[in-house]
This record gives sequence, structure tokens and C-alpha cells, in this order.
Amino acid sequence: MTNKDEPSRHLQRRRLRGENAMNLGNLIHSSLPRLAPARSNSSFRDNGCENAAAIEARNVNFSISTRQGATVPILTDCSLTVPSGQLWMLLGPNGCGKSTLLRILAGLLTPTNGKVYVKRPKNYVFQNPDHQVVMPTVEADVAFGLGKSGFTSMEVRSKVLKALDAVGMSDYMQRPIQTLSGGQKQRVAIAGALAEACKVLLLDELTTFLDESDQVVPLLAHTRLA
Repeated sequence: MTNKDEPSRHLQRRRLRGENAMNLGNLIHSSLPRLAPARSNSSFRDNGCENAAAIEARNVNFSISTRQGATVPILTDCSLTVPSGQLWMLLGPNGCGKSTLLRILAGLLTPTNGKVYVKRPKNYVFQNPDHQVVMPTVEADVAFGLGKSGFTSMEVRSKVLKALDAVGMSDYMQRPIQTLSGGQKQRVAIAGALAEACKVLLLDELTTFLDESDQVVPLLAHTRLA
């Protein structure tokens, strides 16, 4: 998959290193409850660790090629470890490679080299909800990812309602998607990811379309479903 949305003016990027990853818990102190860590068999398949991290990247590099044939590095020797059951935030200036790293963790891009492990099931919410919200109504869109999971219609509806309630959108189940604001679409996209009960939720610029008073909503949403 090509990285089409990386503007040419950002070709000369700063290197993104592991220290740009900052534990969100240090920013919000104890205001968010701690999730119980999910279990995993191993971090990387070759280390046999029983108490694995939710996300681990080692020496990840990613480069793109220009039309002139030059190779431009986006990520250089990026390593980070995110423990299970925690909220973390990637910080850095525009164009430093944060979204690229998230797409690599989500499996949408393949690193040039390096190792990546992300606990499954995982889900990714795009920065622009219009790239993700595809069904005609709110309920149908949140239920979209549950269609192949073998749940009954009652189970699907229950999961959809819980996910929408977690993001403050339960009163909008039958609303047409095109009538929603950008912030409401973003909440619907987050609800769709939460409904699938993922172990790892990757959010790209999760507060872009949200009002300042609503920006804590997606941070608290998944704790309500724990």
C-alpha cells in the first residue's frame, strides 16, 4: 500500500524515535481507571515472554521513493514498547512520521525493515472519519465490523448500543451518517472500533474534529466497556 497522503513538502522529515512516545497516564494522572492487562503468549515470536507488551517495535525503518528515484527515510531506527492496559500518546511535530508509525502498527504499511508486534485483535481509527464511516446509518456503521463474527442480531445490537453509549452517541442510532458533524462521525468511527472488543486501539489524531469540551470522551470511552 502506498503512502499517498504524505505531502511532498514533508519529504525532508525529522527522525521519529522511541522517546517521542509518551505515556498518556503521566499527562492525565489518575483521572482514568487502569484497564486490566490482557494476556498474550509472546511479544515477538522468538522471545517466549509470557507477560508481553501490547505493542512492541524494534529498530523499525520506513522509507519512500520519490519520482526521481531518490530514497527518503520517514522512520529511522524507531523502537518502542507499550505495556498492556495503558493509554499512550505519540508526540512530535507535524510531518515527523507519527501517522506513518501508526499505520505500520495497524498493518496498513509494511516497514522497510525492523520487527513489529501488536496484540490482536487490534483496530485503527483514521484521522479523517470520512475514510472509515461507510454505512448509511449510525447503527449500521458501528455494526459493520461485527457481521462476520457469528453474533446473533440481538448480540450485535447490544454491542452497538454499548459502544455508542460509551462515546455519547446512543441517541443517534438511526441517524443518517451524512447528517452528522465531523466530530460526531469521529465518535461513530471510534464506536465501531470499540464494538469489536479489540485488545489494541490505535487512534490517529483522535481529537481533530472534536470540540475542546468533548476531547476527553474517546479517552474515557474504552474504559466504560472494560
